[in-house]
Amino acid sequence: MTHFKTFLIFCCSLALCACGSGESSSSDSKKAEPLKTAPAISADSAYAFVQRQVDFGPRVPNSNAHRETSKWLKSKFESYGASVTMQEFTDYVYDGTKVELTNIIASFYPEKKKRIMLSAHWDTRPFSDQGPDDKYAAIDGANDGASGVGVLLEVARVLSQSADPNVGVDIILFDGEDWGEHDEVASKELPVDKRTWWCLGSQYWSKNKHKANYSAFYGILLDMVGAPNATFYYDTVSQENAGRVLQSVWSIAERLGYGSMFKMELGFGRITDDHVYINEDARIPMIDIIDYRPGTDVGFTPAWHTENDNMDNISKETLGKVANVIMTVLYNE
Repeated sequence: MTHFKTFLIFCCSLALCACGSGESSSSDSKKAEPLKTAPAISADSAYAFVQRQVDFGPRVPNSNAHRETSKWLKSKFESYGASVTMQEFTDYVYDGTKVELTNIIASFYPEKKKRIMLSAHWDTRPFSDQGPDDKYAAIDGANDGASGVGVLLEVARVLSQSADPNVGVDIILFDGEDWGEHDEVASKELPVDKRTWWCLGSQYWSKNKHKANYSAFYGILLDMVGAPNATFYYDTVSQENAGRVLQSVWSIAERLGYGSMFKMELGFGRITDDHVYINEDARIPMIDIIDYRPGTDVGFTPAWHTENDNMDNISKETLGKVANVIMTVLYNE
């Protein structure tokens, strides 16, 4: 077991069958229904949104790049007709640094009662502690952060130009997800009054929602969804809290022809990501679409938490497929 994004990797077909056996009727009924065609997305556009974020520089909290990116994200969502809430708050990270953070909430079709929550994190890791060289260098975060945001910006753009889906959509970009402790101090004793140093934005939002009594039918989290040859597996947190959503989304991906990317099998055990706090504290069933690489030392792409997490490791094809899945999910509610 490793400390980073605290996850336990295991693949266990028996556990998968046992956990999923009660959901087959829902999945089968979804498969029996013809899919409605969703509005077309542009992989080029999603890629450009990732590039624009990277152009600001590492979006590390307290930095100018972080502040400027925040302004740009607010402006882009507003240009697509969303009602935007900037949820500003402060927190402290593992070494006592005070950080200024902002969760960005963009709401579409506020009149609709049934709502779907789409999320990603928009900050970047302040140090490349998994890299071979300077382990304190900030990283571009092209995949780890910007890719999920890029897909959701593309979803927002398409929603602004298309017929309304049958649901309201809330895009929530969490801040402070990727600070965590540095790998070199992870084994040392840290203050015990913090549940985790990761996922600060989702922890805060789950206890201080942007709107009183807000809830959603379910949520989908995107994390690292832009690398070439990405593979997305089930994780235990998603399966235990939102199993039907997990099966439905992966089933839609399979029917779109993306079965080699969306693997209907368990990859992660319990992974600490933003969806943990949405499930456990906000009580909204949320799944995680996150790139998992079985057989690797860390379980993620080789660029993870290194200076190689840049545009050279971003695939338009991957971004386009993930965006198409999200749009198809929304328009089949």
